[in-house]
Amino acid sequence: MTLLAVTCGEPAGIGPDLCLLVARRRLPARLVLLADRSLLEARARQLHLSIKLPDFSGDPRRPGGRVTLWHHPLAVPARPGILDPANSAALLATLDAAAQGCRQGIFDGMVTAPLHKGVINDAGIPFTGHTEYLAARTATPRVVMMLVGGRLRVALATTHLPLKGVVAAITRDSLAATLEILLRELRLRFGIADPGVLVAGLNPHAGEGGHLGREEEEIIRPVVQGLQRQGHRLRGPLPADTLFQPGLLRDWDAVLAMYHDQGLPVLKYASFGKGVNVTLGLPFVRTSVDHGTALDLAGTGQAEAGSLLAAIRLAAQLARRASS
Repeated sequence: MTLLAVTCGEPAGIGPDLCLLVARRRLPARLVLLADRSLLEARARQLHLSIKLPDFSGDPRRPGGRVTLWHHPLAVPARPGILDPANSAALLATLDAAAQGCRQGIFDGMVTAPLHKGVINDAGIPFTGHTEYLAARTATPRVVMMLVGGRLRVALATTHLPLKGVVAAITRDSLAATLEILLRELRLRFGIADPGVLVAGLNPHAGEGGHLGREEEEIIRPVVQGLQRQGHRLRGPLPADTLFQPGLLRDWDAVLAMYHDQGLPVLKYASFGKGVNVTLGLPFVRTSVDHGTALDLAGTGQAEAGSLLAAIRLAAQLARRASS
């Protein structure tokens, strides 16, 4: 059976709650939770959950149970809803361990509960997100962030950038590389023989023929046309405000949005709480939830595990396809 590493995320948030909730469910994979044992035990008591988590043996052939724990101690005890920069390095160590385990073949993929970017930066550690961190740790020159949910797949040409930095980040080379990764991963990981991608414009009305910006004419359209000549099925640049029509989406497999808040509000409206974040281009499978740490819900019993369950199910599916 597939073995997935699951990092439990920010200890003051709902990540530990979600991991405990999914540990009680019937799952399509065996899980190894990477977290502080005392944290999970305390959170389980707070949530009135009775869960036994055997230690992970380190040997994927002898996991020790359907859900096991790889203990990674925190620097200081965590309290629900209260961020502490002192624990930031310990949290990133769980990402490092999961990624290394994937590369060594111990795990078939990794799933991540949410981290809080702000508190990691407050600890003096530059951090813009899981996607960028895992790319750097694996020396992967380019990765692509894609969210899946509600019958949609939305990938991003740029990820966690301030809006003023988006235009400079979209070049012909970067856009072509992003589309090539997206097309390849849709074939290899999602099993789509001839993937089709709709490409959004950057400016309102996709630039209105150059009157509302030249990026569509000088960058996006030439890249799309170049890949079309190579036999790829692409269409764009299209105005983002009319791109997400069911009739238009029906015959296409994914959308490439130019920036984070151009594409993701639509997907999250369609599937929030059940969406999955997938990092394309890594040397292993990585999925995550579609939401943040929800500090106000930590330890209250009100957190919903739907997105983490969906992330685990998709990771198991992608890992099985990769090994077949």
